[in-house]
Amino acid sequence: MEEVKRDAIKKNRRLMKSSRERNPKQPLCWIASARLEEQAEEMEAAWQLIQKGCEECPNSEDVWLEACRIAIADARRSSPNPNEAGKAVIAHGLKLIPNSVKLWLQAANLEHDDSNKSRPERARIILAEARESGGGTERVWMKSAIVERGLGNVEEERKLLDEGLKKFPSFFKLWLMLGQLEERLDRLEKAKEAYDLGLKHCPNSIPLWLSLVNLEENLKGVTTARAVLTLARNKNPQNPQLWLAATRTELRHGNNKEAAILMAKALHECPNSGILWAAYIESMVPLPPSRWMDKIIDALRKCDYDPHAIAAVAKFFTHHSKVKKARTWLNKAVTIAPDIGDFWASYFKFELQHGTDENQKDVLRRCIASQPKHGEKWQPISKALHNSHQPAEAILHQVVAVLSKEESSQQARQPPQTDRL
Repeated sequence: MEEVKRDAIKKNRRLMKSSRERNPKQPLCWIASARLEEQAEEMEAAWQLIQKGCEECPNSEDVWLEACRIAIADARRSSPNPNEAGKAVIAHGLKLIPNSVKLWLQAANLEHDDSNKSRPERARIILAEARESGGGTERVWMKSAIVERGLGNVEEERKLLDEGLKKFPSFFKLWLMLGQLEERLDRLEKAKEAYDLGLKHCPNSIPLWLSLVNLEENLKGVTTARAVLTLARNKNPQNPQLWLAATRTELRHGNNKEAAILMAKALHECPNSGILWAAYIESMVPLPPSRWMDKIIDALRKCDYDPHAIAAVAKFFTHHSKVKKARTWLNKAVTIAPDIGDFWASYFKFELQHGTDENQKDVLRRCIASQPKHGEKWQPISKALHNSHQPAEAILHQVVAVLSKEESSQQARQPPQTDRL
C-alpha cells in the first residue's frame, strides 16, 4: 500500500511540474503543487513551491492566502506563535496588493484569532486602515463589527453596523448582525425592526427570514411564525430551507399531521433537496426498517446521494444497532462534505459510543485537519461570543453534547423497536 502511495505521489509530481512549466502564471498550478507536497508531509518543499508561486503570481490573492496557511502549518511544528509566520506573509502580500479585501481580512483574522488577548486591539487598527483604504468593502465593515462584538463594545459595534448599512444596505449579514445584537440585549421589538427592514432591502435572504420566524415564534407563537413562513415561501419559491423550517415549526408544537402534509408539499416542490430528504429519512428512524428500506434507497437516488441524506441514513443504522454500516455511511458523509461540522460531530459521537480509542482519535484528527466551518449546529456554536477563539476540537465537543441531548429527548418520545434489519 505504501509503495502504491509513493508511486502515485511521484506521478502527480511529474504532472504538477509539467503544468507549472506550461503555465507559470497560473495560480492554481502553484497551489496544487504545494498541497501535493503538504499531503506527502514534505513541508519544506511545499513552502518553497508556494514562495515561488508568490513570485510568479504576485497579484494573486489566493496564492498569498495559501502561502499564509502553509507558513502557519509549517510553523506549528516548532513555534509557540505560528500565526506570526502567517502575518509576515500577509504583510508582504499587502505591499503588492494594497487594496486586497481578502488579504486585509486575513490580516485582521490572524490578529483577532491570536491566543494573546491583546491582539484584538491590533485587529481594530488593521480594520480601520482597511475601511479607510480601497479595501473598505461590506465584509471589512462586518469583520470590524465582529471584532467589537468580541471585545464587548456594544456601542461601537452598533455604530459600525449602522455606518456599514448606510454604505451597503443590500448586504444581508449586516442586518442579521444588527438584529442579533438587539436580541442579545433583549430588545426584541428592535430586533424585529432590524429583520423587517433588512428584508425590505434583501427579500431573498433566507437567514433573515429564518431569524424573523424564530423571533416571532418566541414573541407571538406558532400562528404568527406560520404566517411569516408562508410569506417567505411566496417570495422565495422552491426553497428547501424554508420548507424545512415550516415542517419543524409544526413538529415543535405537536402538529404532526400538518408537518407530514408540509413535508409532502416540500418534496413535491423541491424534489432533489438533500436536506428535505434527510429530514424525511430521519422521520423513519424509529420505525421498523423492513417497511422503509426501499423508500430510503429511493430518497437517496432522488437527491443524488446528498451528504445530508447520507448522514441521515447513518443515523438510521445507528438507531438499529448496525454499527459497521453506520460507520461506513458516516465516513461517506465527512468524506464528501468535510466542511460541515455537524457530520463530524455525529461521527465523533458515534465513535465515543461504539468505537475504540483509535477510532475516536482518528475522527478527531481528521476533523481538526478539515477545520469545518458550516453546519446547522456547528455554525451558531462556533460563532457564539464565548467561543470566538475556541479551536475545532472544543467546538466539536460542544456540538456532540447538543446532539446527545437531542437524542436523549427523542428516545424518550419513541416507541420500542419492533423489527430488525
